[in-house]
Amino acid sequence: MNLPNKITTARVLMIPLYLVFMLVEQIPYGRYIAGVIFTLAAITDALDGYIARKNNLITNFGKFMDPLADKLLVSSALICFVETHQMPSWVAIIIIGREFIVSGFRTIAADNGLVLAAGWWGKIKTNVQIVMSVMLTVNLDFAFINILETISIYLALALTIISMMDYLLKNHEILFSKNNK
Repeated sequence: MNLPNKITTARVLMIPLYLVFMLVEQIPYGRYIAGVIFTLAAITDALDGYIARKNNLITNFGKFMDPLADKLLVSSALICFVETHQMPSWVAIIIIGREFIVSGFRTIAADNGLVLAAGWWGKIKTNVQIVMSVMLTVNLDFAFINILETISIYLALALTIISMMDYLLKNHEILFSKNNK
């Protein structure tokens, strides 16, 4: 297993740790530790891809696990935010649903020999989701921070919808094309 794949695997293994520190209220400073874990996991997302591309270490394992690890991390955090009453469930459902839709689209494209790269809207969405997730995880209870958390939730939601629509509009022909394999 090469270095990028080890980093991706480490990200997956960080998820249960994040969940424990996020949800077990008896752990002193648990939410802060969970925030650090989430931040490190988010950094590994950029790091593994950079190393893989720079050193020509792209593998099928990495192509499969990297996006799966990202979706597991973000989905886990969103479900925690619903559990802790920091986010309405319908917001989490829309954000997670977008990931299923885009993943399905990428699967159809791959079946047709195409690779669909993430667009700018998707990259912005991801960064806003990461900032939102860290803020909600740490959960500093100050009026100004609470306002920023609420803004970040709805900004992430808006960017989720915009990036999905952008993705679907740019690639709609894939859904309606015949499989030419």
